[in-house]
Amino acid sequence: MPELAEVEYYRRRWDAGLGQTITDVLTHPQAGVFKKTDAAALATRLAGARLDSSAAAAKQMLFRATARDGAPLWLGIHLGMTGELAVTPADHAPRKSDHLVLVQNDRRLVFTDPRMFGRVLFHEGPDAPAWWTAIAPAVTSPAFTVGALTAFLVRRARTPVKSVLLMQERFPGIGNWMADEILWRAAIHPRRPAGGLTPAEIKILHREIRHVASHAMRIIGNADTPEFPDPPPTWLFQHRWTDGGLCPKTGAPLLREDIGGRTTCWSPDRQKL
Repeated sequence: MPELAEVEYYRRRWDAGLGQTITDVLTHPQAGVFKKTDAAALATRLAGARLDSSAAAAKQMLFRATARDGAPLWLGIHLGMTGELAVTPADHAPRKSDHLVLVQNDRRLVFTDPRMFGRVLFHEGPDAPAWWTAIAPAVTSPAFTVGALTAFLVRRARTPVKSVLLMQERFPGIGNWMADEILWRAAIHPRRPAGGLTPAEIKILHREIRHVASHAMRIIGNADTPEFPDPPPTWLFQHRWTDGGLCPKTGAPLLREDIGGRTTCWSPDRQKL
């Protein structure tokens, strides 16, 4: 599933259409991505609108537009597990998995999602929609303090810390690989109960959350490449996916097991339970 940096990477693709008019909107209105949205109303209002700006937060994207009558429009896209955004030529014929296509004179902005775990949201009005304003502050923001982290861990004291890091209400945009990366760098076993971390360990955890998030955004989120690049080989990321991977810090074998319903990778030589 795309995480914080991958979402930013895909968001920037559609920036090619900013400042341009959406001449038509093509949808598969019965697709699962429109469960919470009236696809017909969305298409009617976005047709003729100008695409103004974009933003990303957590695992969600927001595209702001201005309708022909001047009304502010808000288009939200969540990629789910298999969604992505693309820019295609103006004569692109929508495929079966292209559930939303914004047509412009020189291009088409395409949201494709083969498994349809993503979603499309739409809102009209001067104020930002609740589905956007309710997103928790970014882990790289000043609001994400050691105190806030400590309080959240204490409230979920018996839950494995790996599972806690995946809770979007405190760690927006952090997903499976980023949580593993954070815990590996912090030398904390993923099965440790969240309430059992010492104040010193929480400070290290806070530091590594911010480090992984900010560097992932720099490496992946700001890449201008056909595919988003991987972090460097000094990260766990490069070694976690296949059997026989070795810890890049100790050279010892890595382990992979299911924790909280998610495949988890760690270095038992480094992350002691």
